[in-house]
Amino acid sequence: MQQERPFDLLNRIIGQQALVRLKNNISIRGKITSFDAHMNIVIENAEELDDGELKAKLGTILLRGGNILFVSPV
Repeated sequence: MQQERPFDLLNRIIGQQALVRLKNNISIRGKITSFDAHMNIVIENAEELDDGELKAKLGTILLRGGNILFVSPV
């Protein structure tokens, strides 16, 4: 079985909802619209979550790749 590379996953989930966990334990949920080679990710309709509950609506945001711990399709 062929192993999926990180950019393969990101390409597959473009336009879909995802959960992104940041180094400072912040979780962001929203639709991934684009990313670059540094894994900077643009998310539309972003929401900050606290223990799975909505904390704040953020709109369109750019997450810096160096702050991302993981990205998971929702």
